[in-house]
Amino acid sequence: MANFSFIDLFAGIGGFRLALQSVGGTCIGFSEIAPDAINTYCQNFKEDTSANFGDITKLKTLPEHDFMTAGVPCQSWSIAGKNLGFDDDRGQLWNDTLYLLNKVRPKAFIFENVKGLADPRNAKALEYILNRIKQAGYYSKVNVLNAYDYGVPQTRIRIYIIGFKEKKYLDKFALAPATPGCIQLSDVLDDCEAKECRQSNDNNARWSLSCNEKGFNDYFLFNDLRNGSTTIHSWDIQETTDREKNICYLLLKNRRKDKYGELDGNPLNIKHFQELDSSIKESDLEVLVEKGILKRVSYLYKVREVSNDLSDDAKWVLNQAKNGIINFDTLKSSKELKKRKINALDTLFMLEAIGAVKCIEERYDFKNTKISTGLAGINRIFLPTCKIYPTLVASDTNDYVTTENLNADNIEDFRAKFMESVYRAGNYRQISKQEACRIQGFPANFLLPPTRARWMKLIGNSVAVPVIKMLANAIVNTGVFEGQENITVKRKHKAIQLDLLSLFEEYGEHPITENFIVHDNNDTSYDKMMSKRNIIKEDKNVLISLVKKDNEKAFLDKSAKVYYTGKKFPTTVALNKLFYFMPYIKGKGVKDLWLIKVARLGFRKEGTPLEDKNDLRLVFEIEYVSPIFDDYQSVELKIWRTFTDSTIYELLKTNKKKN
Repeated sequence: MANFSFIDLFAGIGGFRLALQSVGGTCIGFSEIAPDAINTYCQNFKEDTSANFGDITKLKTLPEHDFMTAGVPCQSWSIAGKNLGFDDDRGQLWNDTLYLLNKVRPKAFIFENVKGLADPRNAKALEYILNRIKQAGYYSKVNVLNAYDYGVPQTRIRIYIIGFKEKKYLDKFALAPATPGCIQLSDVLDDCEAKECRQSNDNNARWSLSCNEKGFNDYFLFNDLRNGSTTIHSWDIQETTDREKNICYLLLKNRRKDKYGELDGNPLNIKHFQELDSSIKESDLEVLVEKGILKRVSYLYKVREVSNDLSDDAKWVLNQAKNGIINFDTLKSSKELKKRKINALDTLFMLEAIGAVKCIEERYDFKNTKISTGLAGINRIFLPTCKIYPTLVASDTNDYVTTENLNADNIEDFRAKFMESVYRAGNYRQISKQEACRIQGFPANFLLPPTRARWMKLIGNSVAVPVIKMLANAIVNTGVFEGQENITVKRKHKAIQLDLLSLFEEYGEHPITENFIVHDNNDTSYDKMMSKRNIIKEDKNVLISLVKKDNEKAFLDKSAKVYYTGKKFPTTVALNKLFYFMPYIKGKGVKDLWLIKVARLGFRKEGTPLEDKNDLRLVFEIEYVSPIFDDYQSVELKIWRTFTDSTIYELLKTNKKKN
């Protein structure tokens, strides 16, 4: 295995690090600014925050290293990020990355981004990046790869720029053969018979969603803008007449025709409908509006009056008129509108309210016109036979899975079985945290925050680990790191603040620690519980903490029943191992020992009129045991000059040495 050092820029939760460590790499530092990502990264890699170089825009240099990785933020080049490229501040982060590449000059690098950077519309941006790499004295190659080809059941197409300082290593660089379908959706789903659902790799293209052995799609799309054999429409899931269904199909089949507008899908007015079917009345369309299937849209606006008091954005919108007419669909598709971050609908509503414009044509369109939103909160439901899952994204999706395996001989029966045994039975769910990890190639036990929005943002922004591992292996196989000795990294370790909100989401009102509690009555509250009296156990952990002046009296007279921490508590203290507590009295030291009956989360001044439920605190419910020293002894408070955690044995041993 090779020996090489690497630095992880835009590190996220450490997908690059997992891959590079597995092929011999040693991480000597990382750069990340998102607090959730930093905490997750440090927690999983047992890393200290001192290893984080911080904001890349403020870095002038980096430690010398062999291998640089960077997952440069991709929103600037993605459809989801409005495809603004270098017009977006996030697009400028490429310049910061390339500056550090030129400054530190590692032997090799991998830069990752969304496939949008490789699209023709971003050709100049990619050319600029590659020229900057060349000017820095590097030889590079662009690869557009799908993660599905390299060990994950997910279509995740990304651009990877691979570079070397010496051309001879680029010449030796070769990708591993693709292995599409080696891991399928059934392999990562819990409660699923994987063998029963697995398919051969011969029946579908690997760059698209899959179909089963009989040619039926392995997923159902909930959408009013498409009409495939496994598409479910809003008029399929609510009660509608045959005539209403026919009107919906009429709109569906004609809205993409050029005669109705410039966009890929355009609304139709009542005259358009009547040209297609003269029997359609406006009242027919209004019924579908009431059912939430269609909506009325203001389509054309006539400019009436322009005031000098308008904002620059409002004036810009008015200037988009052609022959005095503003077409709403043309306006909202403008790239300049996105750059200016103007809400077209709100702006036109304001202009209409002040008489600057007047709507002169209304049309009808489907209410649900965003494909990814789906219907009734569902975009797609994937069957367990599906080989490939869609791209995981930070904002999550309305995609669901079912572990119900459907068998049918024809598409009508297939569709009917889905509606009965999956959709109407509610037999579908979102993927779990563990399944999302597997879909990205992370271990299922990778530690992530408890709430879905937080962990989905982190895992959705990450790289697919097996792809990076394949690329890293290919780089190592060129021999660029041959003959290098083992790498040792020495860092200072410092405690970081415990995320009490995450802890509350995990435990809620349940105890984090319970020690020797006798439950005589299940309804007894914590502060009424009695502990068992035992001899002092020297192998047990003890928390020593400085107590505030106004709390000292309760500890000095042994009447204290509860100890509240401040807002900060260090992550280095293992809460679930704490057994004893010792108050540190300023100017005196420690002497008396309390048993921690319960460690839990609570609130500042709880149980009093001043209780603040927005101010989380750690609460230790304690019971006095006995003194362990004859007199107060000085102890070093190693963490923030406030806390020390140890064992009773170590505490006694240290005191014995002093005396």
